Amino acid sequence: MSSIAITNETSNQNNVTSLPSTPKPQTSKEVIAANVQLLIEQLEAGHSEGLTAYLTAMGRFHNYSFGNILEIARQNPDATRVAGLYAWNQLGRKVSKGQKGIRILAPMIGSKRKKDKDITKQNTPVLVGFRAVYVFDVSQTEGAELPQFTERTTGDVGAYRERLIDFTIAQGIELEFKDSIAPALGMSYGGRIAILPGQAPAEEFSTLVHELAHEMLHKAERRTATTKTVRETEAEAIAFVVSQTIGLDAGRASADYIHLYHGNAALLTESLEVIQRTSALILSAIEPPAVKAEEDSNVAAAVEEVA
Repeated sequence: MSSIAITNETSNQNNVTSLPSTPKPQTSKEVIAANVQLLIEQLEAGHSEGLTAYLTAMGRFHNYSFGNILEIARQNPDATRVAGLYAWNQLGRKVSKGQKGIRILAPMIGSKRKKDKDITKQNTPVLVGFRAVYVFDVSQTEGAELPQFTERTTGDVGAYRERLIDFTIAQGIELEFKDSIAPALGMSYGGRIAILPGQAPAEEFSTLVHELAHEMLHKAERRTATTKTVRETEAEAIAFVVSQTIGLDAGRASADYIHLYHGNAALLTESLEVIQRTSALILSAIEPPAVKAEEDSNVAAAVEEVA
């Protein structure tokens, strides 16, 4: 059941404090474990701002790996658009003097050579490890103005609603609008979603994301492996990530997401990974082509700088 209140305002993360620095992890698993441990220390001290920063970063950088999203949010919670030195230069911008880069891990790909009559199987790409690369947020650069994608930043649902509905139906989920579910804003029945008619466009959008998250996550094994509180909080967090990414204020206090943590680091990591994967899948399906192409090129440019 969803009961999210939405307004058309963008969220301000300027009051989020960076998590403390730690020794530099060298593998993806080490990156995730180090960031989750720092997050747990904050949560146990009663501070959930870092968790909200992670959720915000999941939307802004959903084309990045889970570990790198955590790294970006930890080192620069206010980052909105990152790229490497070469990528910024290609866009007519330069990194300002004295700026410190955001360390992320990029994969190193090698070739596994084997004798095979089929030439296409002779050199198989394999992951041989990770290497540190540094990216910079747009706020750390200066130079030519960058194009703005107004559909993402206006706070208006616009065409996102239709793309979200199309994505829902494409998952084999029946969608209906029913007055009889009141006072609930939305209900998920396993293969069918009901939405209360008459909601404000932004509120309806967030409600549908919430119920879609339940359909995608909580109608199988995960339903028995988690509590109702965790399932509701995961769905709310996914609605927060997707809604905020397209310019809507998700209307939730950061403390609400503290329910994702119940003293178990492994379960917290699992919840965050589930939220990140599901949000990224939904955002990839509903983003305008221009935004998607720009984000893909930024990620590709960051990886290319490893070579």
